[in-house]
Amino acid sequence: MTASPRLGGMTPAAMPTPNFVGSRLRDDARPDAQWRESLRRIPNVRNAISVASMYAQTVAVIVATTWWNHPVGWLLGVLLMGRTHAQFLSLMHEAAHRLLFSKKQLNDWVGRWLIGYPAFTNTDAYRRVHMAHHRDEFGPEEPDIPLYANYPISPASFRRKLWRDATGQTGWKLLRQQFAGLGGADPLTRRSQRKILAVQIGLLAVSIAFGSPQAYVVLWLLPHLTVWRLINRLRSIAEHGGMQRGDDRRVATHAIRQSPLARFYLVPYNIGFHLSHHVDSGIPFRSLPKYHRELQRAGYLTADLEYPSYRAVWRALRTA
Repeated sequence: MTASPRLGGMTPAAMPTPNFVGSRLRDDARPDAQWRESLRRIPNVRNAISVASMYAQTVAVIVATTWWNHPVGWLLGVLLMGRTHAQFLSLMHEAAHRLLFSKKQLNDWVGRWLIGYPAFTNTDAYRRVHMAHHRDEFGPEEPDIPLYANYPISPASFRRKLWRDATGQTGWKLLRQQFAGLGGADPLTRRSQRKILAVQIGLLAVSIAFGSPQAYVVLWLLPHLTVWRLINRLRSIAEHGGMQRGDDRRVATHAIRQSPLARFYLVPYNIGFHLSHHVDSGIPFRSLPKYHRELQRAGYLTADLEYPSYRAVWRALRTA
């Protein structure tokens, strides 16, 4: 018999009472109508530049790695391509919320074909699951309770989880489960997995055409199975590890101070402003820092609730 997951081990004992008088926030901590309209405006051109820049950075890492063709270069390339997968996930997440482009058809096409499928993700399926997460964090339809539950854990258990991620055990297991859908009974799953597989074959073909088939394997597939899986776990547990269900978003989501290094490598495109995102999930990523600061000014988010760094929250998560 499987034990029930343990939740709430990291939830703060008491929540500060905010003062929304004189702020631009309503009593539920969401922006008032006028400011919300401004915050929710989607900057289409700037987001298109972000997508193009992400691709330019990806190509630059691959070209530099294959041109240098040195073991140190390949190692650095794998590490940097783990960051690339984090970038793809962050912008795919934005597209799943339909906040990347204001035109729905463009948002969904870019989210699928330019971001999701290259990164082994069915954006539409992710959207369905992710919206369940936002509707009721840690509720009966929460898809990621196994990932968030039972914290804090022992340092030994924490190391074992990270080792499985870093060595590709987690990634390979999930990839096999994913592509098992190619022969599954659900036609929607079969079609989406075929599209993902077709895009991966296309990327491999491009790699072969440029005379470097190892570039796809070492600089795309390998980081997805290893570095990205490690990044994904560390980011995910920093967002919700050990939290619990509640009407107050502060009992379900951690808040972590965002450093330049973390925003570069671990949580690009402001995805680290996660508590602000959960209070109002309709605000595009470029407006989240501004909204975050207003939550601080109103006392909704205080220094006692905000971890000073990702290292600090990981340290707390592995202290049993």
